Amino acid sequence: MTNCVLCKDKLKPEDGQLIWRGDDCWVMLVNDPDLPGFCRVIWNRHVAEMTDLSYGEREHIMTLVFAVEEAIRHVMHPDKINIAALGNMVPHLHWHVIPRFKDDAFFPGSIWSVKTQQTSNAMLAARRQRVLELPAAIRVAISGLY
Repeated sequence: MTNCVLCKDKLKPEDGQLIWRGDDCWVMLVNDPDLPGFCRVIWNRHVAEMTDLSYGEREHIMTLVFAVEEAIRHVMHPDKINIAALGNMVPHLHWHVIPRFKDDAFFPGSIWSVKTQQTSNAMLAARRQRVLELPAAIRVAISGLY
């Protein structure tokens, strides 16, 4: 696929920040003004479904997803974490790891639903400040795995 937006060499600064890169996967912090702390764990190769991976590869990516979740919980203190693997738009396996707050713009619906409320600017600013700690926390969480 030449136009794959999830290939790491296609990542643009406005899309997000590369946090960690391994041989098989990489982790990015998504640039979403409504959802500070939203991350993706992305498989390097074009693979559409989890069952396209070997059992060891499945375990590997999920271990990374859980490490990212743990770091987000530790740094962001969300009310809930959403983990999703939709991938309807590109055949490039990836997991969304999303901190959710009762006052976020989409709560209690999914982040792909219609906004139901407006988060205060002060709360968003505080969360964006906490996000600055997230890349280091994710790297530490992943380094503890290997």
